[in-house]
Amino acid sequence: MSEIIEKTKLFATDLLTNQLDPKFLYHNLRHTQRVVKNTKELLDHYKLEGKEEETVLLAAWLHDTGYTKGCKKHEEQSCKIAREFLEKQRYEKENIDRVTDLIMATERYYEPQNLLERILRDADASHFGKDSYLETSEHLREELSLLGLADYSASEWRNANIKMFESEQKFYTDYAKEHWEPGKKKNLKKLKKDRKTEKEIAKKEKLKAQFKAESPDRGVQTLFRVTLKNHLTLSDIADTKANILLSVNAIIISVVLSNLIPKLDNPSNGYLIYPTVIFVTFSVISMILAVLATRPNVTSGEFDKEDVKNKKVNLLFFGNFHKMSLSDYEWAIQELVKDKNYIYTSLTKDLYFLGLVLNRKYNILRWTYTIFMIGIVVSVIAFAVGFHFFGPDR
Repeated sequence: MSEIIEKTKLFATDLLTNQLDPKFLYHNLRHTQRVVKNTKELLDHYKLEGKEEETVLLAAWLHDTGYTKGCKKHEEQSCKIAREFLEKQRYEKENIDRVTDLIMATERYYEPQNLLERILRDADASHFGKDSYLETSEHLREELSLLGLADYSASEWRNANIKMFESEQKFYTDYAKEHWEPGKKKNLKKLKKDRKTEKEIAKKEKLKAQFKAESPDRGVQTLFRVTLKNHLTLSDIADTKANILLSVNAIIISVVLSNLIPKLDNPSNGYLIYPTVIFVTFSVISMILAVLATRPNVTSGEFDKEDVKNKKVNLLFFGNFHKMSLSDYEWAIQELVKDKNYIYTSLTKDLYFLGLVLNRKYNILRWTYTIFMIGIVVSVIAFAVGFHFFGPDR
């Protein structure tokens, strides 16, 4: 590295570290160092040396020093700072002019005229093709906001970046086109994908808000949800109780058939006949009632369009539509969801008839447990009496 480049590096580093407003989150020393690094990459590719290499690197180090004087016409301010510094270093006037010309080539809408200008221009815009583009871009958005120059929302900034990619920014050197253009296209694709995702989310939120505005009060929803859940839980409990009784009585009858019945052939065991009959009879009655408690009732399973239009059918219960065609049922459901009152009515009917079924189940179960309990007591008493008065020792 030549002596002038080393001195310029120290000068620019000191200037951007100590005199630059900390609000410059993008146009700072880190940005300058990134531009210098990418400038060297391009210079190495094109094998430029001597004064050409030197002037481009000097311009890269000094191109944003003008921001220490403010944002307005910062390229011209950078040229002024560069000229004053290089003149103090007794740098050739002709080369100073080349450095300032290169700095002015970084102006936003300037079209580079030669290879050196194209190199510096591409190095200054190399972040468009890097993986860190989104982070770098966010620093620029925050910088504009802190400086009071522009205040973009995330969505507005994304759209501005997409516009920049598509209509303004371009690489000029063949090297940049080959190595950085693919990254640029990848970043543009990601920006568009994020925009599409944002639109989809906004659309969903809009529909959600619309549905929420049209939906019933949350308390009403909770009422139906909790009540229906409780009824279904009670129905499961009733079925479980009935199954327990079925299993117990089945075991009792199995034991009676395998142990007591064979003994009744013996005349000495005649006292066991009546207690056994009583025992088995009560067990059979209990099993019959348990079966009746769990036996399902299925309705006709058909309805017509008039029933739907007159809101006479509950479309939420399978027993009302299991014989209908899919097309007829789909039409009926479409009619249902159009009318909130019809939905409430259907839920209310579902809740009501489920309650009737539960009432029937629990009444039968109550009788079943009562009969089972009486049967056990009576059977025990009958066995005790038979054994006491008519047992083998009597």
